[in-house]
Amino acid sequence: MSDSTERLIIIGSGPAAHTAAIYAGRAELKPLLFEGFMAAGVAAGGQLTTTTDVENYPGFADGIGGPELMDRMRQQSLNYGCSIKTETIASVALAQRPFVVTTEGGSEYRAQALIIATGATARRLGLDGEETYWQRGMSACAVCDGALPIFRNQPLVVIGGGDSACEEAGFLTKFGSSVTMLVRRDELRASKTMQKRVFDNAKIEIRWNTNAVEVLGDDKAMNAVRIKNNKTGEEETLEAKGLFYAIGHLPNTDFLAGQLMTDETGYVITEGKSTETSVAGVFAAGDVQDKRYRQAVTAAGSGCMAALEAEEFLNT
Repeated sequence: MSDSTERLIIIGSGPAAHTAAIYAGRAELKPLLFEGFMAAGVAAGGQLTTTTDVENYPGFADGIGGPELMDRMRQQSLNYGCSIKTETIASVALAQRPFVVTTEGGSEYRAQALIIATGATARRLGLDGEETYWQRGMSACAVCDGALPIFRNQPLVVIGGGDSACEEAGFLTKFGSSVTMLVRRDELRASKTMQKRVFDNAKIEIRWNTNAVEVLGDDKAMNAVRIKNNKTGEEETLEAKGLFYAIGHLPNTDFLAGQLMTDETGYVITEGKSTETSVAGVFAAGDVQDKRYRQAVTAAGSGCMAALEAEEFLNT
């Protein structure tokens, strides 16, 4: 275990973590940030590192690549005195202060306050062709990517049957020539209000009892999805220039081992409009506590809140 105790440790590597680091650094808290090494299977920088073009983050009129945006945030964190370790946190001990965090390599660090900003990972299906065409037509965020030029006036596909799938299908009709929803059952799980919006939208077609089997394309991008009716076994190839997963996300909270209050799906519960968790001195920011918006700009905002609240906690 390190002999010293940090004032603030931040766990995460996305917009929430780095915004927290920037604010904490400017407050002279000398934060220590663990960005992880392929944590949850994603490179340091979080989900944005898998996004080719970010067009909805303020300040970049012509857009910016996801990896470049995260590189800039990381450098800004360093510029304000944040120390960064490329190690993944395996566990935390939150029963008393100072808190103890343990890396996968077995190193232990102590801190008077913690900010949890480990994000959430989009569920994937592991389809044939998925790795080849991810971010080459495939995405798990219609709001993030749907307005990109490659999807405009093109046939698009959404996989899912819940509220998120219905919402994303409706959003994509603003850009695509048509949207086909692949629903594995014979009914939608979405609320009646969301169902009505889908049924009333002439640009949306629903394929019931249907699963995607394979994503097809050329050396540049996807151009079709092979689908299968799970009742009849019939297969066909559906033209599609975009395929969007809307089957949920998994918050990266396993390492907390139940020490913070979470909802039934594992998202950290925060107090009211703050980032305070069920343990005093532990704060949560970004997608790890936000299953509604899941945007870079909202994550950054909550990272700012967490840093300000951590500073207040440490100074009282």
